[in-house]
Amino acid sequence: MNIVIYLYHGITALDAVGPYEILSRLPQANVQFVGTQKGVIVTDTHFLKLVADYELAEIDRADILVVPGSTVAFVRETKNQALLAWIQRIHTTTTWTTSVCTGSLILGAAGLLRGLPATSHWAARPLLAEYGAVPTAARYVIEGKIITAAGVSAGLDMALGLVGKLCGADRAQAQQLLVEYDPQPPYQSGNAERAAANTVDWSRSLLAKDARKDLTLWDVVRHAQALLKLKKAR
Repeated sequence: MNIVIYLYHGITALDAVGPYEILSRLPQANVQFVGTQKGVIVTDTHFLKLVADYELAEIDRADILVVPGSTVAFVRETKNQALLAWIQRIHTTTTWTTSVCTGSLILGAAGLLRGLPATSHWAARPLLAEYGAVPTAARYVIEGKIITAAGVSAGLDMALGLVGKLCGADRAQAQQLLVEYDPQPPYQSGNAERAAANTVDWSRSLLAKDARKDLTLWDVVRHAQALLKLKKAR
């Protein structure tokens, strides 16, 4: 089973690594990390680096495609016509095409979400409508062979749900126990609809600060700031 995970500069690491941790344990899994170019990929914090072993031209099919999100770098990816054309081609070969966080906006830019319910990070979710999708406040959304997951940690839920689809609930539950995924957060602020207003406001300010960290993306920062001023998802 070929599992292809797209990497790009500025991605949020857990968006890629979370699904990887689950999906790489599927029977006969073969994970391929692909980028527009081979080599080191710098994540959004600038501390952690991942490696793309393949470039787009080397990957022409996938059983599972995973498109991670980012704080702001996704804006650049939505304008990368070569990438969008590649996603369209790969999508014709997949059993499942998936995204995490703002990766759904990249799928949307590739034209895969028109008329479909989809989710994303709460701050970016309204932007899905710009690509003809129906923004949905869900942990993950299955629509045909497309699965979109909400922000960052939701990629784990999406991946476990996918294991259940592929191998049954018993296998998925065993893998969940294997990685001891038993969320018991100390605070109940992980959902924008339930979080206090001041928590949402502070989170937005942190998003803006994170966006400014990526010095390679000054050409899209102005666009990204518009994202950070979206109406509160409350």
